[in-house]
Amino acid sequence: MFIFLIVLQAIVAAMLVVVILIQKSEGGGLGVGGSPSGFMSARGAADFLTRSTGVLAAIFVGLSIVLAALAVASATSQKVDTSLDRSVSAPAAAPAAPAAPLPADPLAGAAKK
Repeated sequence: MFIFLIVLQAIVAAMLVVVILIQKSEGGGLGVGGSPSGFMSARGAADFLTRSTGVLAAIFVGLSIVLAALAVASATSQKVDTSLDRSVSAPAAAPAAPAAPLPADPLAGAAKK
């Protein structure tokens, strides 16, 4: 059910993007021309696209609320898996013994002479 609603949400979102991009904005937009009369006239197309944008937006918001409620309901019924719990600390390693001092470099003395 959850996967079906997510796929439906993606389809509605894609349709919403297409409907919004088709609308003619004041800047020109991606509006398509049509005959001056009939169903898809300038006024008819604007009314249809405006209404379809509102309907798709309402469906998108409704699906978002339903999906959020389903996600919360499924998350509260699950237990946290603690099989990978690494809170048990390992014994602290003893510090390493200091290294023996390095012998003097014979070449360093020759360079000073």
